[in-house]
Amino acid sequence: MDIKELLARCDHTLLAVTAEESEIETLCDEAVKYGCASVCIPPSYVKKASAYLKGKGSSLAVCTVIGFPNGYNTTKVKVYETEQAVLDGASEIDMVINLGWVKDGKYYDVLNEIKAVKEACHGRILKVIIETCLLDLSLIHISEPTRLRRI
Repeated sequence: MDIKELLARCDHTLLAVTAEESEIETLCDEAVKYGCASVCIPPSYVKKASAYLKGKGSSLAVCTVIGFPNGYNTTKVKVYETEQAVLDGASEIDMVINLGWVKDGKYYDVLNEIKAVKEACHGRILKVIIETCLLDLSLIHISEPTRLRRI
């Protein structure tokens, strides 16, 4: 796989809480220039970034995050965030799952929340973020033998 093929599978991302509109525009320009799969930006910039890219004649995907960074928003809030992001022009959604539910073994609640957000995506791509760095290794099930090391 060469660098172009690799970049075509990568989201060019800026999720800093201090991100400014000019930085989002630069991110969009870079993503187009390098042939990235999408830009992943805060929800508050989706509408402007979508219009900015359209104005430049680009069909680059705009991705945003839902329940970011902690995932402990209610399902209703995550669904609303998703619906708004779709209305604003998001073509991909990255949602953070509720790790408290995972730790409590509430896997059906996690699954039902994913299903609710997926429905709110109206056919757009949904990627699910699991902040595994915040989980104890006993909660991370690895199906293939893997060597884990502490970093």
